[in-house]
Amino acid sequence: MSPRSALVNEELRRRSKERLLQAAVELVGEHGYDATTLGDIADRAGSARGLVSYYFPGKRQLVQSAVHRLMHRTLEEALEREPRTEDGRERLARAIDAILGLARDRPVLMRQHMSGLLQAEGFVPCPEQRRLAELLRDTVARRGSRDVDHDYPMLRAQLMGAVYAALMPGAPMPLPALRAELFTRYGLDWEMGVPPDTEAPGGTCETDLSRYFATGAVECPVEGQSK
Repeated sequence: MSPRSALVNEELRRRSKERLLQAAVELVGEHGYDATTLGDIADRAGSARGLVSYYFPGKRQLVQSAVHRLMHRTLEEALEREPRTEDGRERLARAIDAILGLARDRPVLMRQHMSGLLQAEGFVPCPEQRRLAELLRDTVARRGSRDVDHDYPMLRAQLMGAVYAALMPGAPMPLPALRAELFTRYGLDWEMGVPPDTEAPGGTCETDLSRYFATGAVECPVEGQSK
């Protein structure tokens, strides 16, 4: 049998990393951060435990990357769902509802994520976070911002503050009130996005997260087949 090509090996590594990200999101959402070990994540992903440290410096970095993947894919899906629109105000409404929806639907995961950002090592930049930032920056730009470098961090801070307020143990604020405050701040109509008591096409909370961590099939070349 011919050795696997570099392309196939690269794809196999990508799929392995995707499985680790998905397993991290699932386990932290089910059991919390402290009760989830790297070994648990590797076992759920069906990967060798050594692969976790190969891809990620530690558990905090892995979990942050996993949550940022879920956030950016959720946001991307909300922005591009049918009927598709280029209207900047509608896209901003969808973005707000997508992030608030994660706080509503996955409170344990998002609470752990916010807590992790406040730890000593704090925010850990990663490719998943950069994709999330690109989507939010584009949303701000499409709304007509004249200073994206100022308005994007402000939107990010507003969204993080709303998620924190919604998930504060013992004193959570209701999401409709937080949504109303954000919509007023940005001049959005209540009917935009996905108002409370309505549902986006396909639903807003699913237990199967696989579509956010796609692992496309690998096509291994047949022995002797030219490439």
